[in-house]
Amino acid sequence: MAQARGELAAIADSKEPPTFENTVAALEDSGRAFNRVHEVYNAWSSFVSSPEYQAEERAMAPRLSAFWDEQSQNRKLFRRVKAVQDSAAKAKLTPEQQRVVAHYSNDFVRSGALLDAAGSKRMAALNQRLATLYTTFNQNVLADEQRYTLLENEADLAGLPEPLRKAAAAEATVRGQPGKWAVANTRSVVADFLTYSERRELREKVWRNYDSRGDHGDAHDNNAVITRILAARAEQAKLMGFPTHAHRQLQRAMVKTPERAMQLLETMWTPAVARVREEVAAMTAIARSQGQQEPIAPWDYRYYAEKVRKQAYDFDDSEVKPYLQLETLREGMFWVAGELFGFTFTPAPEVPVFHPDVRVFAVKERESGRERGLLYFDPYAREGKYNGGQTETYRVQERFRGEVLALVTISMPFVKPGAGSPALLGWRDAQTLFHEFGHALHTLSGDVTYPALGGGRVVSDYSEFPSKLFEHWLATPEVLSRFAVHHATGQPMPQALVARIQKAATFNQGFYTVDYLTSALVEMKLHLAGAKRIDPDAFERDVLRQLGAPAEVGMRFRMPHFGHVFASNAYAAGYYRYLWADMLAADAFEAFQEGAGAYDAKVAARLREHVLSVGNTVDPFEGYRKFRGKDASLDALMRERGFVPIH
Repeated sequence: MAQARGELAAIADSKEPPTFENTVAALEDSGRAFNRVHEVYNAWSSFVSSPEYQAEERAMAPRLSAFWDEQSQNRKLFRRVKAVQDSAAKAKLTPEQQRVVAHYSNDFVRSGALLDAAGSKRMAALNQRLATLYTTFNQNVLADEQRYTLLENEADLAGLPEPLRKAAAAEATVRGQPGKWAVANTRSVVADFLTYSERRELREKVWRNYDSRGDHGDAHDNNAVITRILAARAEQAKLMGFPTHAHRQLQRAMVKTPERAMQLLETMWTPAVARVREEVAAMTAIARSQGQQEPIAPWDYRYYAEKVRKQAYDFDDSEVKPYLQLETLREGMFWVAGELFGFTFTPAPEVPVFHPDVRVFAVKERESGRERGLLYFDPYAREGKYNGGQTETYRVQERFRGEVLALVTISMPFVKPGAGSPALLGWRDAQTLFHEFGHALHTLSGDVTYPALGGGRVVSDYSEFPSKLFEHWLATPEVLSRFAVHHATGQPMPQALVARIQKAATFNQGFYTVDYLTSALVEMKLHLAGAKRIDPDAFERDVLRQLGAPAEVGMRFRMPHFGHVFASNAYAAGYYRYLWADMLAADAFEAFQEGAGAYDAKVAARLREHVLSVGNTVDPFEGYRKFRGKDASLDALMRERGFVPIH
């Protein structure tokens, strides 16, 4: 931090007239040592957190916030950047250089550089308060994720496939309960248990344990934390002249306004709820035939959905899962990247890692041999690790002071199998694997000069587009026929099963759309509420009631554990972006289908040239139009999910 301060001071205090090279380029070059150290520090937070680390994190959060504010509120530095932005010489810069200048100028303004002295002081104080609150929120969720459900006897395992039983036994041993079975409080484990367990009372127990993270009214309860976060964000928005935090956040997004984001979410709501009603009716008929008189509840949905899928499409997830081995699917996604972009992935065991589960692959271009960077692969859930799919860029590609390669990790919360058993994935987990790899490809494809514009450092609601797009290749026959190999027999997935998967592509889309939309709508409405003092639990209930949300579905993320939104500012008033990205991805994949198919080399080349390689050097609308030839609309997504078209 001290070194970075010195570097910034040298730029701000320079007696030379401000130029691109001595001001903006110098800013790009500053803080490199700090950034390297911070990436290591941040990796601990996401992947190997511990009580000892968390104590340091609590102490460092406000200090780091104050440190970042030193730059954003440095008036001398801002004046120099603005002088470059306003100079006649800017017209002689390259388009990428002009975009870097705009990036820094806008960043200063968004951070409060135009505030008066009192406003700047208050903004900095609020930033430090928020940094502490974000850390508290995250650590509270991590603590609650250590809760687990203990299964005492064989009868509690009814319906569970053998791999799940083995994994639960291994988990119990780790928890100091040998001879029993434990259901960890992680997304993949919970989803599998809810899909297969025949014990309804245990399904409810497991579901409630997961659904109530951060909401137990104890030392780890997050409701008061959320209230304070919302108040601080609302005050900052007011300081900056915005009506709400949502308006402040979306100023630089593709959608521009929260009203447009809400319109997007609400447009999908009606057809998604209508589909849920159909899904629930089909499940209820089966539940009644099996003696369940109670209405379908959130802990029943996955269980009976599988039975409907078996009845309607003649297959269920248990039939597919033996073919979805983590390692062969990893090979499959590497193969897809090779087919589309000519990338190769070679194990790099000499690279140090932060946990034995992590493996590293060197990435190159097949034809030229050009190095693209390193991919860290971290697939399994563990204590102290973020409970979800996550991609972290440790270093972006650049060629500002010579060629610098990208370093990126993809992390998943998959169940680690027992000794001698392969890790088998459900279909949604397999999609998560391809999703996170799509983020990594975005970073590894970078071909820019300046790091501020590199990799996935694009506007917030464009960043999820490449990852949502890459999910589509999982279901292609080429992947399923070559890489969906039975873990016991080694036989490829039968073509008849591949055909049934394709036929069932729109199955259960009501559930998956509504459980996403409830979370997105509630959090957007929270940030549109302005400075009102809010009880998050009560607000959540009220919004769901006003929406007429189907009680059978539940929410993907309830507010007390919604780390996307409250463990940082990254997705605040921004969870809508997954639907925006789905819209872009569905439209983009149709470009392949309109051509020679999913592996059309010409379409892939356009995608790489205009989307993946350019980072933030071009406006995202402009880049997308150059790739696609037109703007995206919801029509392709509606078709993809089997919903009634809008028009």
